[in-house]
Amino acid sequence: MDGAEEGGLGLIVKLPLAQCPQFLHKVIDGVCGRALPRFQDYGSVWNLKEWLEVLEATTAFIKTAVGKDKSSEEMSNELSELNPEYQETIMKCIKSRKPEIKEALVEKACAMSSAYLQDFDWQLKLAMSSDKLSTLQMPLVNLDLDIVENGAIAPVSIEMNKDELQNLINSLEAANKVVLQLK
Repeated sequence: MDGAEEGGLGLIVKLPLAQCPQFLHKVIDGVCGRALPRFQDYGSVWNLKEWLEVLEATTAFIKTAVGKDKSSEEMSNELSELNPEYQETIMKCIKSRKPEIKEALVEKACAMSSAYLQDFDWQLKLAMSSDKLSTLQMPLVNLDLDIVENGAIAPVSIEMNKDELQNLINSLEAANKVVLQLK
């Protein structure tokens, strides 16, 4: 965290340590779909620009820490420019509500995805070219997807070569890992 003291999450040190848990729990409430903390309650601590920075950075840190299931050591390393009391307070608040935060993140991810894959079919064929390239044989995959979007099924056909198929497989595996981490 570069320049933590000047902006972002580093601005949290302007808040008296005794008020920090209350602020963090209100930010967590916001992550979980309830009311965020209000500027009018913290206007004596931060100006509007600082308020927006600290609120955004704190929210992002909480979402990332829980979404990526970061260990205490990883969180501590990211908070290293804060003094230990603030680090400990932030980590305690996150740990105490981690299941609730994780559930809210999964619900939001599911709600944001209004389109989903209903069915798929695939075929393998060889592409034959004419003239001088008639001996070229390039395997292609035809992938037919049925995508449900807003209650309507939309068929999508994709033709991919070997490299494109491998990229798709790698992307799907990465997406699956993220989904498993959020569960």
